[in-house]
Formats: sequence, structure tokens, C-alpha cells
Amino acid sequence: MNETQITASVCTIGDEILIGQIVDTNSAAIAQALNEKGIRIKRMISIGDDREQIISSLERELADNEIVIVTGGLGPTDDDITKPALARLSGCTAYRTDQGQLAIMKEILHSRGLDLLDVNLDQAKVPESCEVILNRRGTAPIMVFPFGAERFGHNARLYSMPGVPFETIAALPDVMDDICRHFSCGTITHRTVMTFGMAESALAKRICKWEHSLPAGVHLAYLPNTLTGVRLRLSKFGGEATENERLLEQLFSELKQELGDIIYAESDSNLQTETGRLLAEKGLTLSIAESCTGGMVSHLITSVPGASAYYLGSVTSYATEIKEKLLGVPKDIVEKYTVVSPECAAAMAEGVRRLTGSDYSIATTGNAGPTAAEGQQVGLVWVAVSSSGGTQTKAFSYKNDRTRNIERFSAAALHLLLTKLRAENN
Repeated sequence: MNETQITASVCTIGDEILIGQIVDTNSAAIAQALNEKGIRIKRMISIGDDREQIISSLERELADNEIVIVTGGLGPTDDDITKPALARLSGCTAYRTDQGQLAIMKEILHSRGLDLLDVNLDQAKVPESCEVILNRRGTAPIMVFPFGAERFGHNARLYSMPGVPFETIAALPDVMDDICRHFSCGTITHRTVMTFGMAESALAKRICKWEHSLPAGVHLAYLPNTLTGVRLRLSKFGGEATENERLLEQLFSELKQELGDIIYAESDSNLQTETGRLLAEKGLTLSIAESCTGGMVSHLITSVPGASAYYLGSVTSYATEIKEKLLGVPKDIVEKYTVVSPECAAAMAEGVRRLTGSDYSIATTGNAGPTAAEGQQVGLVWVAVSSSGGTQTKAFSYKNDRTRNIERFSAAALHLLLTKLRAENN
């Protein structure tokens, strides 16, 4: 079978997804893992807790794809109906207890001080028609149902995985290994750059000539995110990996000439990681004073492993009196310019740097909305970045809801810090 013919479908089962009670993160993780193996994802679908619908939907997906990965509906309660539906789909009525999964289940339950109940034992039972990949993080095994060409016109495998995200993610390497043992995985080569400060539409207009000249088989994706900017990803399907990498390197050299400083990372990264890497490399420290962002900038910084090497701490000075008492913002600045001003932002940044003794500091002050306060434009933030080289302030204005405004404020603050860091530490 030609490698480009291998396709997959990712299916979630459960009413809780269809009614928006939980957010499906499994499908994205599965799609990424399949993509890395050169397997094209043809569809993602969500199916409710209806046995007939599960069976008919999965039959269609198996008829159209060599690989179908299903998550959800494998719990110990009566409403978890995936297993009996899959047994019927595979034409099997007999069950067996998988001893490997039973041993893991006993260990997990005993470590939590829980007794082994009948409903738990039922989770270790699987249809005779399936193969088992052990779930080392949970109680329900990964069931693998093979189907011959006589059923759907091609060999196919259905993988039934648990719905708990950390269990699914932990089991993905074993599932991908099984897929690669049974199918000829293709080649997909990616290159990614991260951009900030230009909207997706403006980026597309700026590089339209370059994009239209891309060779056949090369695809450019625009992936915007409020916290990271716009990720540009080039993909080359098929071919030989080394040649693909050489081609993409040449294309990205051209792209960098088109975009210049708009690119802040030449890999799949983010602002806090790039900022942290530079601070750590230079042996510099950081502190943060936040008002309108409410601690999100600090959260992003500390989400990077190893942040303790450069991050000293923060003050979330939401109230005006905290800005004055803890950060030392002069009262006359607040009275003359208001708290949403470059003067207040600068005083906050200098105050927290003085308070902590850090080399660099960031400050944010603004109005995330939705209510306009006196002298405060909704969606306006002033960011200040301070170092021994001076204090820089810059205003940013966004027209989003409160949550997105806070995310954009935080990302803008990190990008301004990264820009100053690179300017002063080349």
C-alpha cells in the first residue's frame, strides 16, 4: 500500500463532549502523534452515548480509513457503553479477563487505599476479538480490534482508548508503535517559526508572493494563538526526509528575509520559553508587577521548567493603594496621569525591580473590560520593561472580551521584554 493512502479517523464518544460539559483535548494529542508518523487524519468526529450510533458511525469510519482511534466510554459505570458496542461491531460475544491490566488495576487501586470492586473487575474484561495494549496509568486497557480486507475492503485497526487525557497521552507511544508495526507510515516533514505583532491577515498579505511560489507538495499553515502569536508551519508530504529538510530550510531562509524581526523563534516555541532561555543563558533575573493581567504574566513565566533560575517573584498590585504602598508609585503620578498611564507603568516596573533586586522587570496596567472606568479605555494596557539600561513603555489596544484581552496583554508584555532583552544582550 502506498504511504500516502494511509488515513486515520479520530472519534470521541460521550454526551458530555457534545453538550460542552468537557473540552476534548484527546483528539488534538492523537492527531499530533499520527501526524508525526506521516499518517493523514481524514476526519475527527464526536459520537453520543447511543450504541446504534456508535456502531454505525465507526463502521463508516473503518470503511473509509485504515486506522480509527476512539476515546471515551470505557469507565466502570453503566453509561459507559463503548466496550459492548465494539464487541458487537467486531462480531464477538465472548469476553476474557486481561491479567496484565488486572494486575495494574489492583496496584493503582491499592495505592489509593481503594478496594477492588466488581465494576473494576469488569473493566479488565475485554472481548475475545481484541488485542490489548496495557494502560499503565489507569484501569481500562487499550483495546485493539483488527479487521481484515474482507470486511471493509482493506486491512483496518480500531484502537479504543480511555477518555481520561493523561491516560490517553501516556498510552500514545505504545499505540503509535503498534500502528507502525502494521502499516507503512509515510513521511511528513515540518518546519515552524513563531511570529508576534502582526495579525494573520496582515501576515498573509505580506508573504503572499512567497506563499504562491511554494513548490508542489509543500503546504503553509497559519496557526494564530492569543498567547503565542501566529505560528507559521511549512509541511512537506512524502519524499525523503533529508531532502525535505533541505528544501524547507531554503524556504524558511526566504521567509525570514520577508518577515525579519516579526519572527521571534525558529521552532515551535512560545514567548515565555524564549524569554526564559535568554535570561538563563545570560545569568539575568526577572521580577514582575501586574495589575490588569492579575498574575497571568507570572503564571506564563513559571510554566517553563527551570524558571527558578531567573524568576525572583511578583507583586499583583491590583488596588491603587498597593501600587503606592508596595511598589512605591508616587501618589502624584496616580492623581495626575491615572493608574492606566505610561508614567504609572514605568513606576511599577522600577518599583518591583528595586523591591526584588532583579536585573529586569515587567509591569502591566490597563483595563481588560468589559466596563469602562473614568479615564480608562477598555482594552488598553500600558506595559513597562525596566533594566539598568532604562525603562521602556508601550501601549497596546485590543477589542476582545475580558479573558482574551488579559491573554493579549500578557503576551504583549512578554514580547516587549524579549525584544528589550535581545537588544541589550546580543
